[in-house]
Amino acid sequence: MADLLEAIEIESAPNPDAAVVWMHGLGADGHDFEPIVPELRLPATTRIRFVFPHAPLRPVTINQGHVMRAWYDVRALAGVRREDEAGVRQSARQIEALLARERQRGIAPRRIVIAGFSQGGAMALHVGLRYADRLAGILALSCYLPLATTLPTETAPANRDVPIFMAHGTFDPLVPLSLGEGSRELLAARGYDVDWHAYPMPHSVCPEEVADIRRWVVRVLPPRG
Repeated sequence: MADLLEAIEIESAPNPDAAVVWMHGLGADGHDFEPIVPELRLPATTRIRFVFPHAPLRPVTINQGHVMRAWYDVRALAGVRREDEAGVRQSARQIEALLARERQRGIAPRRIVIAGFSQGGAMALHVGLRYADRLAGILALSCYLPLATTLPTETAPANRDVPIFMAHGTFDPLVPLSLGEGSRELLAARGYDVDWHAYPMPHSVCPEEVADIRRWVVRVLPPRG
């Protein structure tokens, strides 16, 4: 098993029976989305462990090689950004190790959501669509599908009908809306049911989006008593 990433953990209530593993974006860290837990205003009966891992430190080519937290390197070829396949797959193994830990803690795969923003959302899509056991859902914000050409041969049958929530800002200057829409269309063509949302915002999260995420999370991780 890959070495476990350091992570921030927040439990919405004692004795969680579900988990959300949420990856941050390029250059951020696990603290970035800590505020989302109270902002979601989940029902009191919801018992979810939120896990916010810190991505490994690595040089990032498009940022002049500066070392920062990143799930994979990003290079620009002829003006088009390309993700580093080796980095994506290494981070995928580390994220899968976090999912395995939740299972060891007694959380069933169908009670686990894999989530992320920007680069973290890309990793959520990559890992979730290939995960061998059925998950509760995939939450992918302001991102795109990485290594898309390998998906047809790596798709996990168990997650062909997994709920997918994708959201994007219409004014996103970092990950253009067209990338998110293109990924949604690719997934739809592969038979995935994507719950798509677009909001008038840049590369960020807005209150309307948080409200929609809340409704989706309660639907895919319904409280158990």
